Amino acid sequence: MAADGEAAHAEKGPVVRIGAVADLHYTRSPQPGSSVKELLGQVNRECDVLLLAGDLTDHGLPEEAQALARELVSAVNVPVIAVLGNHDFESGRAAEVTGVFCDAGIKMLDGDAVEVEGVGFAGIKGFCGGFGKRALAPWGEEIIKQFVHAAVDEALKLESALARMRSAHRIAILHYSPIQATVEGEPREIFPFLGSSRLEEPLARYRVDAVVHGHAHRGAHEGRTAGGVPVYNVSLRVLQATFPDRPPFKVIVVPGGPPPL
Repeated sequence: MAADGEAAHAEKGPVVRIGAVADLHYTRSPQPGSSVKELLGQVNRECDVLLLAGDLTDHGLPEEAQALARELVSAVNVPVIAVLGNHDFESGRAAEVTGVFCDAGIKMLDGDAVEVEGVGFAGIKGFCGGFGKRALAPWGEEIIKQFVHAAVDEALKLESALARMRSAHRIAILHYSPIQATVEGEPREIFPFLGSSRLEEPLARYRVDAVVHGHAHRGAHEGRTAGGVPVYNVSLRVLQATFPDRPPFKVIVVPGGPPPL
């Protein structure tokens, strides 16, 4: 797969190749001929970092997490950074799922930030609520207010993570989309459940090089925030449909090196 940004960053100096994919939906007993291990191996050979943008498991079971963790440990020896998705919460055991991945050496982000080779990564799951003028407002019944506040809380976690970073180059990792453009292609009736414009607000206040997310399996691969930041839907199915002749992972190339003084 062609590495986005490679031409723009062709100047002398180190670069960091970032591979990203979402929505593996790993099960306890993967289907025969599953290509996940092959995919992970190829990312490992071509990239310096692997990002997993949520829905790591299919039903949020620790056993599913353990099965995927075994694949990651055996196939990947570059740093792996991940966020959870909605499927990872399905069984009410998200803390256990997170623990499994942490024990396998995967850096799980939930309002946190980490730096790898001079590049900062901030991650959240995100939440839904809709986009622009059609976004759900915190008005009326208490349960509606709680729903909206869940998206606000996720946005605040992202803002806090971005505010703490001092890296010259930064990538944001979400599961839900912060913009409408990358959910286009899905039925419009479900747009409000695929992301929230509130997640875009921290991206306008703190500069990032790119954003990756998943969740919208039939969405569009690429869009931009109102401020021009590239946003990539890296759902496995979207990548397979968009690039049928390439391995289904996104590669983003940014300069590496130490943070600014």
